[in-house]
Amino acid sequence: MTRFSAFAPILVLLPLLSGCGKGEPAPEAQDTSVPDAIAGMQAGPAQAAKGQQIGTPNKDRVVTLGVLNKRNNLTQDLVMKPGEARRIGNLVVKVATCEKSLPWEQPQEEGAFVQAFVEERRSAAEKLGWRKVFSGWLFKNSPALNAVEHPVYDVWVKSCAMTFPGEEASASGNAAKSPAKAAGKPSAVPSEAASAAPASPSPTPAAEVPATD
Repeated sequence: MTRFSAFAPILVLLPLLSGCGKGEPAPEAQDTSVPDAIAGMQAGPAQAAKGQQIGTPNKDRVVTLGVLNKRNNLTQDLVMKPGEARRIGNLVVKVATCEKSLPWEQPQEEGAFVQAFVEERRSAAEKLGWRKVFSGWLFKNSPALNAVEHPVYDVWVKSCAMTFPGEEASASGNAAKSPAKAAGKPSAVPSEAASAAPASPSPTPAAEVPATD
């Protein structure tokens, strides 16, 4: 037996042992950067960004959107400010502004001006590219009025966080009054009705009836 034949089994096992130490390949990092062409694009018409200019300034409002991926049935929330854009996979969502009804208006409604872009191609011969699939107002209480119609993605408005003049003061005033009412003690002074009510008369003993023979 030669020296090489004695080490042959070891040489065969070395590649197998080295392969056992390696795990599954690490998943590729998902790109969350917004394409420059979309980031520089105006999020909506000028009047949408200006809004009513009543209450919280547009730049300080907060929009909460719901996003559904119909491929994997995954739903997640996007909390954004007007002017921001967010990317999820091959979907980019932009928000221009959000609005809600004035406190005295009925019925109450909340909405946001949203744009949605999807990286896709309409045919196998077409190159992959970003395409605008929606641009307009979405309403929380009336989702069917204007909806994102796409075979994969669905986007809807969950809330528009903003306040109007006087709302904060009234809310703080109600909060200050509530604890005082809860901690108030009942008055020890009897009411006029209770003091004016006559005392109940004592029962009159029944007259004795003489016995008869």
